[in-house]
Amino acid sequence: MLYEGLLLLAIALFASVVFYAASGGLDATAGAARLALQVFLLAVFAAYFLASWLRGGQTLAMKAWRIRLVQVTPARALARFACALVLVPCGVSILWALFDRDGQFLHDRLAGTRLVAA
Repeated sequence: MLYEGLLLLAIALFASVVFYAASGGLDATAGAARLALQVFLLAVFAAYFLASWLRGGQTLAMKAWRIRLVQVTPARALARFACALVLVPCGVSILWALFDRDGQFLHDRLAGTRLVAA
């Protein structure tokens, strides 16, 4: 997850520059511009994960660790992203994996996907 976080940081920085340039230099620290930037970043993150998972079952960080997502469909990928968006930051999904009989994350169980060694 640390690798994925570093990649997301780079993606967020690039997307923020694109947003700033496209918005004509809006102050993205207040009001509607801030909300628009947050929604834009969420859409960019979703595009990154969904495209990676649906194209080959792996993000760049997953390739580095030789992990692949299987049993993935567009609906399952979207469900996995939505569940992970809530369950990973609060630690529930990570804690779940420690006690899961197969070592799977809760967001994978809920979405019907599986992580396997690639």
